[in-house]
Amino acid sequence: MSSPGMRYHLGSGPLAFPREASVFINCPFDSAFQPVFDAIVFSSLCCGFLPRCAVETGTAAQPRMDRILTAMRASRYSIHDLSRCRGEGDMNLARFNMPLELGMAMSQRFSGKSKRDSHDWLVLVPKGHIYKRFLSDLSGYDPVEYDGTAATVVPAVMSWLATRPDAVRTPTPQAVIAVLPGFAAARAELCAEWCDQAPWTDLLTEGMKIAGRAGLIPDGSL
Repeated sequence: MSSPGMRYHLGSGPLAFPREASVFINCPFDSAFQPVFDAIVFSSLCCGFLPRCAVETGTAAQPRMDRILTAMRASRYSIHDLSRCRGEGDMNLARFNMPLELGMAMSQRFSGKSKRDSHDWLVLVPKGHIYKRFLSDLSGYDPVEYDGTAATVVPAVMSWLATRPDAVRTPTPQAVIAVLPGFAAARAELCAEWCDQAPWTDLLTEGMKIAGRAGLIPDGSL
């Protein structure tokens, strides 16, 4: 694990997304999942990584799958939450976007031509999840269980990111959990100001400012 780096810095220009410091987040984007999503994003920032996801380009004139693949290929790491792979609503439909994107990430890992092009991923599942009954190809891997709360997803994400080859020195999960409500409040305020269309880089910049003020990352930079 390296010492705290200056891989990207808060400034007047746009954030850079170096591949080795980027982590693609594949999870639901609805309001019910928002606390967990906030926790994954903020934990990633505090571990020295820049989160990326399908919503980072807004409603660009580009097919959603192209946006997902572009962001995923530009990330050395990815986090996939399979919490919603169950029947929901009157029609008992499950959401299969997450397993689909996990498959895309797995293909990158096994098709990388060099170590520089490699891709590593983490799978998150609810406790007691029966994923092996509908995703048997994951047999032999060890998805990380959590109870669906921000408090349990933070250590799950941080313990994985902190052990990646490109990790920098990180704070403890308890320190991140203590500051997380501040990030969630700032995110909600930012989204209100932007009528729920807040630019992705603005959200990350706000998260880095909060982490920096709390001493979780050095001087608001990573």
